[in-house]
Amino acid sequence: MFKLNGTVFRASLLTLIGITGLESVQFWIGIHFCIVYVFALFGNPLLLVIIKSECSLHEPMYLFLAMLGATDIALSKCILPKMLGIWFHLAEVYFEVCLLQMWFIHTFQCIESGILLTMALGCYVAIWDPLRHATIFTHQLLTQIGVGVTLRAALLVATCIILIKCWLKFYWTTVVSHSYCEHMAIMKLAADDVWINKIFGWFVAFSVLGFDIIFFTHSYIQIFIAVFNLPQKETRLKAFDTYIAHSCIFLEFYLLVFFSFFIHRFGFQNPSYIHILLLILYLLLPPFLNPLVYRVKTKQIRDRVSKLFHSKNPS
Repeated sequence: MFKLNGTVFRASLLTLIGITGLESVQFWIGIHFCIVYVFALFGNPLLLVIIKSECSLHEPMYLFLAMLGATDIALSKCILPKMLGIWFHLAEVYFEVCLLQMWFIHTFQCIESGILLTMALGCYVAIWDPLRHATIFTHQLLTQIGVGVTLRAALLVATCIILIKCWLKFYWTTVVSHSYCEHMAIMKLAADDVWINKIFGWFVAFSVLGFDIIFFTHSYIQIFIAVFNLPQKETRLKAFDTYIAHSCIFLEFYLLVFFSFFIHRFGFQNPSYIHILLLILYLLLPPFLNPLVYRVKTKQIRDRVSKLFHSKNPS
């Protein structure tokens, strides 16, 4: 790595500075993020253990929950350890490691979006044609869906990472004004023309998140109609509980996406720490909230958790 005309050629080492504008208090902010992280690492594995150990939960809906929980564990592990390193003065990161972290983060985000879409489709089939739900969503199909969602995310994001590595050569600075290696934060460092990478980044965002949101919204409109057309009150209430749980997961994931997207693109007058905090919450809140939502709204999981923590004394 060497400097040329005030720019750095092929930066080999980057420095993350954390929450720009809140450096003096970011250690205390980090304590709250650590609490969220610990709960995420406790709640999601617990959800996986319950689904694995309870034979009655080996159904498509709960297997989708297991896939979501595994993705949440991986996503939360991608971001917080390095953030803690910044707050303990271990802020430097190799450029290739930074790109790898970026690939993991955005890949798991896209995987989670794909899983939410397939959960919506599964819920749609379960309400409209419950007798065929288990025969349609077989374990083989679920495996194929998991592989397809993973490959879609991994390949699209990998292409974006390769463009950054090969196309961008000169950088204004090696200081990243962020808590982790985020796509737009790295783009702001580049002195090269970044229009191809920006266009491809937008393409990835709209081809994955945009596609998923459109079909997710359509599915849930149909599910909402189907729930209120169910003849039996008990069946309608049970289906409505499932609908509410899925809707909460959808809102917590995509509302944070929209807030982050619009503030990042159009909120130029807002302090940079607002952008960074929103992006951190976008990554950490879903892994924290998802187990709580399904713990509260899903009776089978709620009963199983109660058995684990409130076992009856022998008479």
